[in-house]
Amino acid sequence: MTQRSNRRQFLKNAGVGAAGAGFWIAGRQVGYGQEKSPNAKLNLGCIGVGGRGAGDVDGVKGENIVAICDVDKKSLDKQATNFPNAKKYQDFRKMLEEMGKEIDAVTVATPDHCHAPASVMAMKMGKHCYCEKPLTHDVYEARVMAETAKKFKVATQMGNQGTAGSNLRESIEIVQAGLIGEVKEVYLWTNRPIWPQSPAIKARPKDTPSVPETLDWDLWLGPAPERPYHGAYHPFKWRGWWDFGTGALGDMACHTTNLPFFALKLGAPTTVEAESEEINPETCPGWAKVTYEFPARGDMPACKVVWHEGRKNGELVLPPTELFQGEKISGSGSLLIGSKGTLYSPDDYGATSKWLPKEKFAEMKKPEKTIPRSPGHHKEWIDACKGGAPAMSNFSHSGPFTEFVLLGNVAMRVGKKFEWDAVNLKAKNCPEADQFIKREYRKGWSL
Repeated sequence: MTQRSNRRQFLKNAGVGAAGAGFWIAGRQVGYGQEKSPNAKLNLGCIGVGGRGAGDVDGVKGENIVAICDVDKKSLDKQATNFPNAKKYQDFRKMLEEMGKEIDAVTVATPDHCHAPASVMAMKMGKHCYCEKPLTHDVYEARVMAETAKKFKVATQMGNQGTAGSNLRESIEIVQAGLIGEVKEVYLWTNRPIWPQSPAIKARPKDTPSVPETLDWDLWLGPAPERPYHGAYHPFKWRGWWDFGTGALGDMACHTTNLPFFALKLGAPTTVEAESEEINPETCPGWAKVTYEFPARGDMPACKVVWHEGRKNGELVLPPTELFQGEKISGSGSLLIGSKGTLYSPDDYGATSKWLPKEKFAEMKKPEKTIPRSPGHHKEWIDACKGGAPAMSNFSHSGPFTEFVLLGNVAMRVGKKFEWDAVNLKAKNCPEADQFIKREYRKGWSL
């Protein structure tokens, strides 16, 4: 899908489903390849089985886990005790090449920089795909993920678990029913980062310790530029390094901004601007504020979305205190400011909501259900793989969603406001952004 007209149609189609309800058609999934009987078990290959990956393996363990893959044998061997009949691999490419005929679907829970290469390879082989958030490391990769899923008609889901929550879905219905009026401003915040990055770390370590015997460092690097192993990157601390992670924004915005993105059908922003501490080429900032401007959408007005992350001078970067109307300010959450009232969700997942002012909404009548409730996050995807309704956070939604989120990191790195051309994936009058929208892969790696 390279022609401009095709991209416009893709974006149009993605926008139509942004409210969630459009993905559900009479309890069936349309055009997602061969269906399995709901009672049959899927053959799954799990890519990345330590850390968050272990949680995903646990979420799908009721199916047949036929292959497990991790670049670190320590995580691999630990999972092998739970699935002794599963074949073990360190290289997902080898796993897919050798077991392609046996595997129906994959879960992907690698560090951010390897999400797209693993997922796209699997989808091109016709495998259904569950991928952890953020869906990708780069904006371009998010577009490719959504287009690939559509082309190969596979069932997909991004791992932002809050999407399955009943309160999040009900909150979307309340906003879309107009109970808080027109929403022109949204504020979001997180207490991340909780791992080392700028300002504490601004340069690569100079020492070169030995690679742990259990770790294949070259495979861990994947498409990222080559550099010596160091414990500053693996495990977990990779999130704060630009080459591997996507910082606080990538880590948490696919959770925290999920509710307003769905409820307000935000789509692609027109402009993006960031304020932060001085950005260095190695690590994400210790604090930042990103402002996105969205155009009017149908009967919804133009909207400003402001993201806050980290700590400045030791204090959390937060929205204006008066917006909370006397409520205790949580460490992370979202505020949707409507002309008739405010939705305050004081957590990352939209799992709880407060409607302000309280006295006005004390006896709020809930609107009609327009979004089916989830049978459970991982089960929702498993059911989709077997021919059921698509998961609500399938790549038609989470691809454009991830593009929006990651544009904040692009704005941080270029250090100036830019207009966004979503059709062509270009920051207008900002050619320096190209390298952050689409990175160069290391030789031997591709989509």
